[in-house]
Amino acid sequence: MSFPTTRLRRLRRTPALRSAFAETRLHPAQFVLPLFVREGGPEHPTPIASMPGVSQHTTTTVVDVAAEAVTAGIGGVILFGIPATKDAVGSSGWDPSGPVPTATRAIRDRVGDDLVVWADVCQCEYTDHGHCGPLGGVGPGGSSADDQLVRNDEAVEGYVRDALAYAAAGVDLVAPSGMMDGQVAAIRAGLDEAGHERVGVVAYAAKYASAFYGPFRDAAGSSMSGGDRASHQMDPGNRREARLELDLDAAEGADVLMVKPALAYLDVLAEARARFDQPLAAYQVSGEYAMLAAAAERGWLDGDRAMHEAVTAIVRAGADQVLTYAALPLARALQG
Repeated sequence: MSFPTTRLRRLRRTPALRSAFAETRLHPAQFVLPLFVREGGPEHPTPIASMPGVSQHTTTTVVDVAAEAVTAGIGGVILFGIPATKDAVGSSGWDPSGPVPTATRAIRDRVGDDLVVWADVCQCEYTDHGHCGPLGGVGPGGSSADDQLVRNDEAVEGYVRDALAYAAAGVDLVAPSGMMDGQVAAIRAGLDEAGHERVGVVAYAAKYASAFYGPFRDAAGSSMSGGDRASHQMDPGNRREARLELDLDAAEGADVLMVKPALAYLDVLAEARARFDQPLAAYQVSGEYAMLAAAAERGWLDGDRAMHEAVTAIVRAGADQVLTYAALPLARALQG
């Protein structure tokens, strides 16, 4: 029997060989840790039942996590605020004393510029109905008003106010996630006019109306009173439309483009990598994280290996930055 002279197994034989020829490598600086900052309530972290290992934090305890992130070499954190009071337009989002500006100032006081601080920009955590802005939009063809549709332009006005409050508090990047048309251009213009031209914009450019966001609603207190987000987030079956969304946000001045969710949309991410030279981010969302973490808790799989493999796949597909709730344990394992 004739055996091949080319044997790919030669470079897989030992851990040292496999490491030497690895095509995709993870580094803690690639990770962004999402943090939920609660205003009011108990003065200690509150575990989130649907997201094992993840908690809501106070503006005091979030600083300790930020310091841990610096020690672990993590590239950044992204802040989501949970206010004490909510209303129909989400005005707590642009309160300079709200949870995100307060946490940002505290993090800056503790770690300075050693950590990149992102702030999510959307109203869903701040409205009493859980939608991404004021409701009462116009239905298809302009024929009727639908009280579960977000009013695009009014929502964008709120996002600009949010971004200005976060920029004044000291964030490096604002990340509009509402998927409203024109949001990137409006925020960029608002920041520049207010003298915050140093603050970058990360566009949630291709964000799908996904079932994988479920646990996030528990974490951020953003469950909807009715309706859904399908009128402004993308249909999960659409790929060509993602090109349009990415093109528009790039043209509107986004510094970084994002695909969300990550694992179920690796094809979209890979095409974006081939299409754009701008930095790309991808969000391993709450459901993607939770299903691995829950299976690991039950002993159904090796959680550490599975999480590492999942994030490696996201980087392999083209992401420069990965937003993941597993950022700390992943970073510590890489350091060890």
